[in-house]
Formats: sequence, C-alpha cells, structure tokens
Amino acid sequence: MSEAASAPKPKKSVALSGVPAGNTALCTVGRSGNDLQYRGYDILDIAERCEFEEIAYLLIHGKLPTQTELEVYKATLARLRGLPATVRAVLEQLPAASHPMDVMRTGVSALGCVLPEKEDHNHAGAREIADRLIASLGSMLVYWYHYSVSGKRIDVETDDDSVGGHFLHLLHGRSPSKQWVGAMHTSLILYAEHEFNASTFAARVIAGTGSDMYSCIAGAIGALRGPKHGGANEVAFDIQQRYDSADEAEADIRKRVANKEVIIGFGHPVYTVSDPRNQVIKEVARKLANDSGDNKMFSIAERLESVMKQAKNMFPNLDWYSAVSYHLMGIPTTMFTPLFVLARTTGWSAHVIEQRTDGKIIRPSANYVGPEKVEFVPIGERRS
Repeated sequence: MSEAASAPKPKKSVALSGVPAGNTALCTVGRSGNDLQYRGYDILDIAERCEFEEIAYLLIHGKLPTQTELEVYKATLARLRGLPATVRAVLEQLPAASHPMDVMRTGVSALGCVLPEKEDHNHAGAREIADRLIASLGSMLVYWYHYSVSGKRIDVETDDDSVGGHFLHLLHGRSPSKQWVGAMHTSLILYAEHEFNASTFAARVIAGTGSDMYSCIAGAIGALRGPKHGGANEVAFDIQQRYDSADEAEADIRKRVANKEVIIGFGHPVYTVSDPRNQVIKEVARKLANDSGDNKMFSIAERLESVMKQAKNMFPNLDWYSAVSYHLMGIPTTMFTPLFVLARTTGWSAHVIEQRTDGKIIRPSANYVGPEKVEFVPIGERRS
C-alpha cells in the first residue's frame, strides 16, 4: 500500500488538516497514526538515549554530533547564557502580572534590537542566533521571574552543562539532581520539533517574507501561546489539580464527558492512534513521582487516562504527563509553555533556515464566502 493510501484521514475540526503546505527534511509526524521522526531518527530511539543538546545540534546544524562536537557545542551554549544589560533592563520593566509567554516574546524582540541579524541572513549567522536563543531563553524567563517576585537581580551564569539543568538551577537557586536533569533532557527532546504545527508554520510564513530570525521566533511564540496549541499543558495541569483523589477525578470527568465537555490534554490534530511521545513522558513522570514519594498527581493523571480511553477512546498527548513532570520538579504552572518555547526554538530555527533555502513567500488563496456585486451607496445616502 502506498504512503498516500495509508495516511490518516484529515480531521474536520482542524483547518487545512492533511493539506501539504511545503517540503521539509526535518520531521515526519503521524504517517502511521503514531510515529514521529527527527531528520529520520525515530523519537523512541533518541528521547531517552540522547541529551537535549544533541538533538538541538541535529536540528539546527544538520547531524548528530560526535562526543567532541557535543562538548564544544555545550561549551558554546554555556557562553551564550548571559543577557545584555539592555535586555535585562527591558525585562525589569515588565509587570509582575505579565504572562511568562509574553515575557519570552518580549525578551526575544529586545535581544533582536541589541544583537540584530545581519541583512544577508546567512545560514551561519542564523544558526548562531538560534544557539544564542536556546542558551538564553531560560535566563530571560528566570531573571524576570525573580526580579518581578522579589526584586532580586540574579546572576544568570551557572556551571551547569545542560540547558535544562541551567534553567532549574536558576529557578531554584541550587544545582538540580541528576534525575531532574535527565527528565529535562527527555522532555525538551520530546517538545523540540513537530513538523508544520501552527507555531512552526507561523515562523515559516514570516521567514518566507524575508524577515529576520528574531521576528520569526517572536511570531512563533505568539502562536504557541494559545490554549489550543502550547498553552494546553498549563490547562492540563489545571484540570489535574482540581482533584484530591483519583476517585474524585474519575467521577467528575465522567460527568463532564457525559455533558460533552472537551477535556484538554487528550487527542491530537495529527496522531490518530496514539501520541508516541506519551509513553516516554509518562515513564518520566512515574519515576519523578516515585522518587519524590508524592504519587497523587500521577495517580490522578493515570486514572483519567484510563477513563478517557474507556469513555471516549481518546489518548493522552505529550502535554498530559508533561504537566505532572514539571509540577514534580517545582516548576510554576505558567512556565510550562515557556519551556515548550525553550525546546521548540530548535525546530523553529531549523524551519526558518529551511524556508529561506526554499526562497519562496507563502501566500495561499482564500475561499471567499462574502456577498457579491454590492451596490455602492454614497455616504450622505446611507442609512443605519
């Protein structure tokens, strides 16, 4: 059977579902209903066997690094964690009530003003910007967080050798455990890339106009902010934390399902069988729960997974157990989606570079559904 014949049917609830909008060598999603590959590598082969920086290198620089290349790359990222004084000043001006996603978007724009991309948009320069963003996005977020909460100007330089470890160190003020660092590696890898999703497509549309890398990433952050996209992991945790027990959660969710309420964290616009990332992140969450001795949230999440499978034949997506994992590492709920940004900037940047290579502006047609041949009425003759 051909790939086209075996492809999942488009979903009516998703605009342009199943419509090819371009070519990519970066990622395939859901061709069998439950598969995901980054540059040909199966997500199940790399999610727990690689460090996040390996996958960032794969996506942005085109191949998996050797051990020496990885060490050099991690040292480069560590040198790029600092924030220019102007960017820190901008972050300090943002209200404490700001959503962290707005902080991330603003931080990217500010950095683009201080260290703008060269006009020729060469690939080497674009990759350097991508690396700087991956290294410094966590610094931006946590610098603003501590300043807005306590007025403290933290030092954003740490000796952690990973992006995830650096973030946790800045957040909690101490070096994270090996288990937490490993959990962050896996989570960030799972979120790193996902073909032509809404935010990535937004970035490619902006790139197609010839705009700069910072504008592409800021636009992608704006798209990811929505609850139908990246914001779903925050909503998923809001659902889970409503309950004191798995039994209470099951009883309430069954009522909500009976009333045809949509339960965020289940189903997916592309996957039709299951989300392959879920089995990985679920085990991460299980290990974190067992290590902490606090299984409440995991038990609730797992019970609701069973309920949704039985009642609606729906599977959890990556967001469902990611919410549990982040909570168990003491990460504030409003930072869940910014961590998505931290990971997905790797994929966004790679797509921007790929779109620039294509060199075409993206300009689809619209199906007009408005009135035809309306007679013009001069302003003095119009009636309300």
